Amino acid sequence: MRKLNELPECPVATTISLVGNKWKLLIIRNLMKRPWRFNELLKSLEGISQKVLTDNLRQLESDGIIYRKDYHTNPPKVEYGMADLGLKLIDLLDLMATFGNFYKTQI
Repeated sequence: MRKLNELPECPVATTISLVGNKWKLLIIRNLMKRPWRFNELLKSLEGISQKVLTDNLRQLESDGIIYRKDYHTNPPKVEYGMADLGLKLIDLLDLMATFGNFYKTQI
């Protein structure tokens, strides 16, 4: 998890720094439904590369938003899900979805 002095002073900027790119928000959207395996996420996010998905998952895990569960099996089985801290983002994503739907009615 980042240290306080590594975060922007503005709370909105802090939130954006944690989830403020297209892929992180879509990963979180999927993980809010249920835990996913890496390849499931990769297939569900059209246009994302394996490297970008890996990087974003590592950042989200490092920031305490998601967890990574390694089953230590052969072949490897790893699952990603929402950490308790990440579940606090549900209301934010619900508001974003509501606004997105509203916006679509305005054009």
